[in-house]
Amino acid sequence: MAEKALYVLAGYDDATERELTRIQNVLYEKGFSGSQTKGIPMHFTLGSYETGREEEMKERLERIAKTQGAFSAGFNHIGLFTLPNSDVLFLQPEITAEMLRLKDCFQDTMDTFPWSPHTTLLIDRREEILRAIPIVEEEFKPMTGKVSALHLYEFWPTRHILTVQLT
Repeated sequence: MAEKALYVLAGYDDATERELTRIQNVLYEKGFSGSQTKGIPMHFTLGSYETGREEEMKERLERIAKTQGAFSAGFNHIGLFTLPNSDVLFLQPEITAEMLRLKDCFQDTMDTFPWSPHTTLLIDRREEILRAIPIVEEEFKPMTGKVSALHLYEFWPTRHILTVQLT
């Protein structure tokens, strides 16, 4: 994410947000910091877009929020991505028909990687991630949350543009 871009994020209801944030905060309390973006809601990313499409994306999110309902998201997976310079420790919501319908609204993303919905807990060097895994294993219990919002952000620097609630 070196260049500026718009990102559409699927956000959670308050109870899900609190529980996911609680787990991440335990990592922070244990001294982990990471390079993940702080100060934004827990989420999974639906797509990225050029910054010149801001008005179009705001209108799209407003329109989608009127037709897409909030839906349940089961969490029972702790996952790990290996990147060139760091690793990502995350919780993965189960993919459902409702999630795929929402993702279909963002097929024109400029993302070049395969979509894998995940909620990042920590991005750091491999050795730090390996130290963090047992802590997340201890804190995380399978749960059912709710996807209830769409957020539009611009990154670098971070700028919140819009949040809409799904019906």
